[in-house]
Amino acid sequence: MARISLDPPRTLTVRLASWYSRRRFGEVLHPVGAMGHHPRLLRDGARFEQRLAGWDELDQGLKTLAVLAVAARIGCSWCVDFGHWEAAEQGLPMEKIQYVPRWREHTGEFDELELLVLRFADAMTETVPTVTDELAAELVARLGEPAFMELVMMAAVENQRSRVNAALGLVGQGFSDRCEVPPRAV
Repeated sequence: MARISLDPPRTLTVRLASWYSRRRFGEVLHPVGAMGHHPRLLRDGARFEQRLAGWDELDQGLKTLAVLAVAARIGCSWCVDFGHWEAAEQGLPMEKIQYVPRWREHTGEFDELELLVLRFADAMTETVPTVTDELAAELVARLGEPAFMELVMMAAVENQRSRVNAALGLVGQGFSDRCEVPPRAV
């Protein structure tokens, strides 16, 4: 259960954000409801998210893997739920996406570059990051510096999102129920 009301005062900012959220996602996202208690924070956060969506140096599939890996590592069920929905919307192979939370047990599902990205996202999510010079150098060589910087920022941003949502007690809204996530093999 959320640790803050998801029904903030109906300011103009909250009404606009709620309208956009319902139009884009079919319902008001719980983080929007929570952030609505601080309309300036909600506006600035929305602007930042819009700018993030325009970044295009890093392959979208790799970006999604990194974001999902961070969310799963932190244990933010809301972010994992929404991330599965986003992956389905992007047309990513859900038979692969289902293994992201347990990628170390299913390395055969991912190619070499995807595994590097997953390792990097995991290393950035440690309380004291454990990114090594070797891992960073290999990713810079494979991705190029602009895409590497985007990977770094996306992993950092998802750390923020997931930690905020987990601290607020936000849980999945059923987005992954709307995508075709095959059952996990036991």
